[in-house]
Amino acid sequence: MRIDKTATDGPQSGDIIDQPANNAAPPAATGSGGGKNGGPTTPFHKRIGPDGFADALNMGVRAVRRNIAFVMLLTLGTNVLILAIPIYLFQISDRVLTSRSVDTLIMLTVVIVGAVLVQTILDALRRFILMRSAVEVAARLGAPILSAAAHASLHGNGREYQTLADLQQMRGFLVSGTLISFLDVPFAPLFVIVIFMVHPHLGSIVIITSLVLLVIAVINQKMTARPFAEANSAQSRANMHLDSMARNSQIINALAMVPEAVRIWGKDTATSLTAQVHAQDRNIIFASMSRAARLLTQIGMLGWGANLAIQGEITGGMVIAASIIAGRALAPIEGSIEGWNSFLLSRAAYGRIADLMRRSRSRFERLVLPHPEGRLDVERLLYVPGGTKQVVLNGLSFHLNPGETLGVIGNSGAGKTTLGKMLVGSILPTSGSVRLDLMDLRNWDPRQLGECIGYVPQDVQLFPGSIKDNIGRMRDDATDADIHRAAVLADVHEMIAALPHGYETVVAADGSPLSGGQKQRVALARAFFGDTRLLVLDEPNANLDAAGDRALARAIEHAKQSKITVVVITQKPSLLKVVDKIMMIADGNVALFGVRDQVLQKLAERSTNNQEITK
Repeated sequence: MRIDKTATDGPQSGDIIDQPANNAAPPAATGSGGGKNGGPTTPFHKRIGPDGFADALNMGVRAVRRNIAFVMLLTLGTNVLILAIPIYLFQISDRVLTSRSVDTLIMLTVVIVGAVLVQTILDALRRFILMRSAVEVAARLGAPILSAAAHASLHGNGREYQTLADLQQMRGFLVSGTLISFLDVPFAPLFVIVIFMVHPHLGSIVIITSLVLLVIAVINQKMTARPFAEANSAQSRANMHLDSMARNSQIINALAMVPEAVRIWGKDTATSLTAQVHAQDRNIIFASMSRAARLLTQIGMLGWGANLAIQGEITGGMVIAASIIAGRALAPIEGSIEGWNSFLLSRAAYGRIADLMRRSRSRFERLVLPHPEGRLDVERLLYVPGGTKQVVLNGLSFHLNPGETLGVIGNSGAGKTTLGKMLVGSILPTSGSVRLDLMDLRNWDPRQLGECIGYVPQDVQLFPGSIKDNIGRMRDDATDADIHRAAVLADVHEMIAALPHGYETVVAADGSPLSGGQKQRVALARAFFGDTRLLVLDEPNANLDAAGDRALARAIEHAKQSKITVVVITQKPSLLKVVDKIMMIADGNVALFGVRDQVLQKLAERSTNNQEITK
């Protein structure tokens, strides 16, 4: 066996160590999905439909529009029947009191009571429909928004999950009185026409007041839009700091950082409150102006109507009825101005939801392949993070046969963790490809790919629930036999059995009562759950003691015996004893790659040469 120092394909370069002939890459399989020759030996998975986030948004919007259209019909009936009381007052004042007819009074009362009851029922119906529309929106969009946020957060800053709060904002607006006022505004001209029928002078007064209220509403929108936006932005930053404090509470207390954390949160909160006070002050002023305009209009109508009644042009009953109708015509405009902030918040919330849903990559239905054997091919992998020019990975290429184990080493910042994330598909390469059984990870069905991949990230997080639930990946169909098998393969069964409640031990969001090493070992069992064919471990022994290291080494041996392909990213030399191959990454390039013993020998020679040069 010899050591050849050659250049690899593309920009990748390094010392490539010859491997035995029996480790050569096998020829491409002719079966579907890279299975063995002669056809697949395992059944196909159930086909899963496409995941189109924009389509889900459009369906939700159509459902709301359909319900709103029906609500508008009910609103028309409600507003028409509201005229019953003014007409009742007009008839009593001008006919019943003058004719002193009890029969007429009884008949009018019965008719008006019926109209009021129908109006009440229609109003209740439209509120019921709006409430159910809000529930339908939450039911239709909740899961797609959460899915879109989960996908977008891989390349975002974590704010995508706040879109669920935006959904709650929209839901609250659909059942608010502000929306009712907005729906009543289009029917204000109906009341104005009725007032014109009473007398043109009174109708003109209402028209002038409506124009004044319209001007007030426009000015209010212009004057409050910016401070409300500043308040919402600052509050969003404060909420992010609050989430960060919750996740890092132990560090904050241990390092006495509570005053600084509170100061940062308080600064953004104070900015939000200040901007909100400025906006609300302006909104209150304009709302008061609109209320004053409405009250002055009613006074003006009563005064001018009395003058017209003195001149004999209208009756006293008409004056009272016109005043009531004018108040009803102007009330929704006033309510819209008062609730303008709620409308702005809801509009911004919908904009963020629409942006997330429409820019999220639709996950189309893909051909479901036979279960993979574990062959891994990495071809010219290049990764440059979006918005930067820094090359994290520069043309990496390597190949692993099913059941082979690779140890990835290198200095901090060399790109090892980024490589691990690409191998499981959580980060997409700028160019190049990662292939599992000859198929690019981007072309696998996401659900099927996740079921045959195990991953232990550098920062291990468990879900609130029992250890059994965490090992079973929170799946309802996880069987006890599969969970036990995963624990045995990961060599954590004895550790779990030593806990007071065993597999039923409940862990919190921070992993307590488990230690850091125990969390890593549970995460390793989670990675083994199911029929895993590719296992990627990123610093899996960072928090392990000597016994944990030995258990991890045995788990890797179990994986090799089960023909599971394993990639271990580590800084500890103890794990290198159980791997078949070693790859050293330096500045995003492959510096060394080959059989374990030969790479270790090369590293030892380099270390000796460096010591001699230093002397």
